[in-house]
Parts: sequence; structure tokens; C-alpha cells
Amino acid sequence: MKKIEIAGGGLAGLSLGIALRRRGVPVLLREASTYPRHRVCGEFINGVTENTLEVLGIAPIFHDALRHHSTRWWMGECRILEATLPRPALGMSRWEMDERLRRVFEEEGGVLRTNDRAKPVPREGLVWAAGRHLEKESQLLGLKGHFEGLNLEGYLEMHIGEGSYIGLTPITPDGSLVNVCGLFKKRKNRKGENPIVDALRHSGLEVLADRLDRATMDPKSLTGISGFHLGSQGAESALCTLGDAERMIPPFTGNGMSMAFESAECALPHLFRYHSGEVSWEEAKKRIRCSLDERFRSRVKLALGLHRCLTNVVGRAILTSAACSGVLPFSWLHRRLS
Repeated sequence: MKKIEIAGGGLAGLSLGIALRRRGVPVLLREASTYPRHRVCGEFINGVTENTLEVLGIAPIFHDALRHHSTRWWMGECRILEATLPRPALGMSRWEMDERLRRVFEEEGGVLRTNDRAKPVPREGLVWAAGRHLEKESQLLGLKGHFEGLNLEGYLEMHIGEGSYIGLTPITPDGSLVNVCGLFKKRKNRKGENPIVDALRHSGLEVLADRLDRATMDPKSLTGISGFHLGSQGAESALCTLGDAERMIPPFTGNGMSMAFESAECALPHLFRYHSGEVSWEEAKKRIRCSLDERFRSRVKLALGLHRCLTNVVGRAILTSAACSGVLPFSWLHRRLS
């Protein structure tokens, strides 16, 4: 029987590790940082099914997750859409979610090494789930923080600015704590300004910036990432990649965390067959790549097209017109993007 080593203890790595351990597979998981910690994340899961969570053995982790049913979109300062989600999105902070997954993984007998950065050197039995491919020339910037004093009236909010978009998500049952997470173009921050507020002002979202200015941010929750691109991560074909290390969907979909869990589900049967000696490592990798491509290719392609629309002047005008006139196929898009 063969063991599996997972590099990267995010959602894909932890959930895969739990699923493998529950099937008796020896698993070593190497995480470059520690738990718990804040991550740049929308902190709601749009699209994951109960069946996927059950297959991975992590459904109980979400027993008390928030269920978000409605969303509102703004284009600049104009509200263009209010809609019911075809399927509720699950809400939970990454601080809590990662810690719960870590605890279950170790309870199942998985070996976890923190502060242990693996190198992307292909070898048999290594699953690379250590996040996005570094692209230093990228002009994208992700920012996230937790705020008190924002009233969302129970809705998920999305605000679209000039070349940027930002989501607001309640992460406590009473709505008192709100996760604010956005994708922006990199600019030099004005000294002394909250970087999220500053990015909003640069994007023409003055009203939202003023709302955040009046609210209170937990400074420990402020997190940022850069040096990434969306879509295929262009990882070496010799590596077995999962989650963001394999491809990244534009964050406006709220589908990134769902894709992490789904990618673990895709890899699970093939890794188990490798562990059991039924298939070679090369065959397992090939089958995993095919499974991931079949599940995610059209979804991510559509999302990238809409991302370009959201970050383009003409595209934003078309989207606004479609939403305000009631012809935007929101439910269809939601299903296709999740």
C-alpha cells in the first residue's frame, strides 16, 4: 500500500487528506504556515453540494454555517440587481473553517507538518495543492478585512468599480461582522489610508468607501495577495496539482472554495486506486487531470469572459443595461458558474 504526500494545507489539501484518511490511506500534509490564520477569501461557498461534502467526509463541519439566500449588485453607485440565489451559499470565516478541517484531519490520523514549505519537485505520491502560481508581473491585487458596523440587511453585496469588484459577506449570525474582500488593480497606497478604503476610492466607489470609513475594521484580519493570474496556473505537467494550484476562477463567482472541495473529490478515487496498487502514479495523474478539466473547463472559461466584462468600460455598460432591464439571465449564470 502506498502513501500520499500533500503539499499545501488549504481547503483542497485538508479535505483531500481527510477523505483519504477515512479510507485508510497514510497521508502526510505539509503546510508552509500555521493554523488558524486569515486568508484573502470571500468567506462564502457558492456551488458546493451536500453530496461533495459527504463524499469528502466534511459535511458535519458546516452544520452551523450561515445560509445566504440573496444578493445585491451595485455598478458604481447605482444598484442594478437584487436576486435570490438558486442554491444557498454557505458562510463561514476561513479562520474557523481551516481550523475545523485541520482538527478533523489530525483526529483521523493524518500527519500534519506546519511551517514546512515543500518544493515543487515532481515525485511519485506528491499532490501539489500549495496555491496559485507566482506571476510577479501581474497587476492584480486581492485585499480582505473584517468590519463591524456594516448593515447588509441579510444580503451578499457585490460592488463593481473601475477595473475592480468587491464583495461583502456577513460571517456572524447577527450580521455584526462582515467580510470585505475585493480584486483590484495594484496602485501605490496613500500613506495612512486603510488600503481597502483607498483601493475603493481609486475605483470610483466613494459611497462604499465612506461606509467602510464609518465602520470598524479588525486590523489583524487585513490580508492581501498579489503576483497571481486567473485561469489555468500553468503548473508543470509533471506535478499533480489541485485547487488554486491547478486553476483559479475569478473571485466574483464565489466559487473558488467550492472548486477546492470539488477538485479534492475529483482526485480522491484515482489516488485511492494508486494507493491500492490498481493504477500507476502516471496513470492516476492523467485521470485526475482529465477529471478536473471535464468538471471545470467550461465553468472557468465563462467566468473569465465575465471577468473581462466586469473590468471593461463597455462590458460594464452592457451588464448594467441587461440587469436594469431585467434580461440578465442571473439564475442561468449562477448555475453555470457553480
